[in-house]
Amino acid sequence: MSLRLPFSEYWRASKYPKPSVTGNSTKCEKVYLEAYTSLLALGLDPSAITTLEKLYGRPVTVADREMVEQMAERILDEAQTSDVAFLVVGDPFGATTHSDLVVRAKTLGVKVEVIHNASVMNAVGACGLQLYRFGEAISIPFFTETWRPDSFYDKIKANRSIGLHTLCLLDIRVKEPSVEALCRGRKEYEPPRFMSVNTAVEQLLEIEENRKENVYCEETMAVGLARLGQPTQLIVAGPLKQLLNVEFGPPLHSLIITGNIHVMEEEMLNFFKQQ
Repeated sequence: MSLRLPFSEYWRASKYPKPSVTGNSTKCEKVYLEAYTSLLALGLDPSAITTLEKLYGRPVTVADREMVEQMAERILDEAQTSDVAFLVVGDPFGATTHSDLVVRAKTLGVKVEVIHNASVMNAVGACGLQLYRFGEAISIPFFTETWRPDSFYDKIKANRSIGLHTLCLLDIRVKEPSVEALCRGRKEYEPPRFMSVNTAVEQLLEIEENRKENVYCEETMAVGLARLGQPTQLIVAGPLKQLLNVEFGPPLHSLIITGNIHVMEEEMLNFFKQQ
């Protein structure tokens, strides 16, 4: 019996999972699609899931945050008596949640087979910035009226202090309980939200205004990326203040705060600058 973690697509780059994955997934009795660390380009509506089910020849269960983090035992129990596929958008080890699932499976003596894939972590190379010149990636969550975290500011500072670029992964909120619902003990969820490049820039500039450590400013060169790998992919390079006014369109978005830019990187970035 085993748990298989194949990719489900090239980080939103292709509409459907690759054939090699299909070959593995169709051998599994149960197929789960993880749907909160990232999302498929074709979405999660019933028609999209039906398309996947036709492709794999079996039912596909959408695994949201609640299922993966609170009911993983169900998946692991099934993997002890049958083959189970756990589809991940991007590389299976792009999120610590997936590593935790592997550790728990191996602890139970469940064989784990991993099929690796590209993810946003290397797809961002499409903008021309060299991957080995990136420092630690950060995640930027949505601000609320009472919660405006800035711990990632220090990581940007550390990266830029040694000339490295920073990949900013922007918040994805799917089936998240509202604060009011949590306080009342109800299962009520907020509408899905996906952070835009514009919102990320606004929050970053607010943090700089508050911290005043000159880690970056409105003129700092950055790169906004939307829908990487899809036909509607959009990449725009320019100062942070310029990216504030760019219409990047539908999700998913990412942002890069540049460090020292090599001459070859500059030549590539010029193709993505708006006149």
